[in-house]
Amino acid sequence: MGVSYFLKSIKGKKTSPKVRLYLIDKDKHYFFNEGLVKEGFDSKLLVSKNRDSVLSAFSKMAFLFDEIIRLRIVKYSNQSDSKELLYLLNLVPINRKIRTFLDWKVFGAEFTRDMSRLFEVRNDTVHCISLNEVQYNPKNIVYLSSTSGFKKFTTDLQKAWKTLLNTYVKEQEKIDWERLTKDISY
Repeated sequence: MGVSYFLKSIKGKKTSPKVRLYLIDKDKHYFFNEGLVKEGFDSKLLVSKNRDSVLSAFSKMAFLFDEIIRLRIVKYSNQSDSKELLYLLNLVPINRKIRTFLDWKVFGAEFTRDMSRLFEVRNDTVHCISLNEVQYNPKNIVYLSSTSGFKKFTTDLQKAWKTLLNTYVKEQEKIDWERLTKDISY
């Protein structure tokens, strides 16, 4: 049993609100929460050359970081343990989450470095008015205001997004789907 079968088995059924789970099935994403299945993010991360679009992309990545941590610690629970963990995760800086993934061997050293450099752009973007003030430093400093700089940044960001999705799917594959199906049924 896998994600596709699970989604088919719950379609149209009333399910328990005790489950919270982000699901990736091929190129489709779903968010299962409070007994409902809703569409999740797009598999492709599209980024426009503006501050809001850049920050939105990083928000999606940060969401997946938290979901990976949730899967590892509370699985698909939507009970008090999950809510308390989400509260704590909101207090933890993103660079500590990235480092945690390295310590847990979820990320390799190179990907950890790449993610840290990308999230420096996020931090700079939060504290600026426009992307003209933001630089990205993969090997050489590039400015997001330049066409080539923004292209390098978006290429690296999309590559990191794809790796992050694959990482999430690996964690998702550890779910006991038969048990989950029983846990959500009334």
